[in-house]
Amino acid sequence: MAKFELKLPKMGESVAEATITSWLKEVGDTIDLDEAVLEIATDKVDSEVLCEVEGILVEKLFDINEVIQVGQIIAIIETEGDETETSSTPKLEEITPVEAEIIQEVEQTVVSAKESVAPVSSSSERFYSPLVKNIAKQEGITQKELDDISGTGKDNRVTKNDILEYIANRNTKPAQAVPEKKQISQPQPIIKEHVSPVIHNGEDEIIEMTRMGKLIAHHMVESVQTSAHVQSFIEADVTKIWNWRKKVKDDFMKREGENLTFTPIFMEAVAKALRDYPMLNISLQGDTIIKKKNINLGMAAALADGNLIVPVIKNADQLNLVGMTNKVNDLANRARLNKLNPDDVQGGTYTVTNVGTFGSIMGTPIINQPQVGILALGAIRKVPAVIETSEGDFIGIRYKMFMSHSYDHRVVNGALGGQFVKAVKDYLEAWDSNREI
Repeated sequence: MAKFELKLPKMGESVAEATITSWLKEVGDTIDLDEAVLEIATDKVDSEVLCEVEGILVEKLFDINEVIQVGQIIAIIETEGDETETSSTPKLEEITPVEAEIIQEVEQTVVSAKESVAPVSSSSERFYSPLVKNIAKQEGITQKELDDISGTGKDNRVTKNDILEYIANRNTKPAQAVPEKKQISQPQPIIKEHVSPVIHNGEDEIIEMTRMGKLIAHHMVESVQTSAHVQSFIEADVTKIWNWRKKVKDDFMKREGENLTFTPIFMEAVAKALRDYPMLNISLQGDTIIKKKNINLGMAAALADGNLIVPVIKNADQLNLVGMTNKVNDLANRARLNKLNPDDVQGGTYTVTNVGTFGSIMGTPIINQPQVGILALGAIRKVPAVIETSEGDFIGIRYKMFMSHSYDHRVVNGALGGQFVKAVKDYLEAWDSNREI
């Protein structure tokens, strides 16, 4: 009999680790080729790890909630044969439930007080997972504090819940008095507002937030606390686009086998405007501005469970309308079927969200960190409007929509934020009614 080493597969360029959320097989179970063995979660997506061989699970090397690195051996599978095999090209099922996010990229730099704390490390007596060490770094926990936490994991290991409980208790402890003669040069602690418990009666339904729901809540609060959000609103007359699409959509479907929606048309206009105003295609890290070479448009999409996911159209400014339509439809379809790859939701430089899908005429979206802008597209409405002609002004029926541009006022001033959304409007209103695709 041979033994096969099942390893954690690569899940994208920026994903280095994952947390085991559940084991789908137990020791002694028979595993078929390409059958799921366990479920894992990253800060982007949830996935299943598939087995490349047939055999019997003889050893599980990690428990639920433990963090594993890409390439680490997760389990041992006993197979027919004489030599030990290693998974050389591990397979990862194309994403099972893909939940949200918006969010998609590098965490914002922590405050300087936390940066001044030396990083914690494991010792021969006690091991700390990368997740625990990252939480300790973000919360400014010292090595001594971490060593003093009582662990509830295997071999008294400190788990994620242990350190989060410690942080919650630490934030509620009264500060100790400092002797007057002793001079201490430290950043002032952040005072957190006390939140009263929610009172409910026996008839109320208690719903636990999903893991992705918690991540979204965290990212949204973090974005508001990080960026100085301001908004610019503008109304665009899209009558030409409405009539043009109505004229060509049937032929487009017959020729391309794709439904021509308004989304790729709007995405094309946004990509052109970003080329005109590259200082909106940036990210901010500390006091450093990173000007992005590629225009990668995030496209917020709603999922059946109510969460959001933001697949990314890479190099959007290099696509023609047919290519943009194919890409938009492909990402939207795979998002609905929970079949996005981890790379599909990474690398965005600017985000567009269509609030008009739900009937809203405008909205004030929250910036997808570490980007500096997000554009909300409102519902297209048929409204009476003043039409200017060489023979005078007339009242007519026009198709119009509002666009809401949220941007980070730390690096994008009102002039730039307004000029950008005005450029999108101008591209839409200048649509060629005789355009061929």
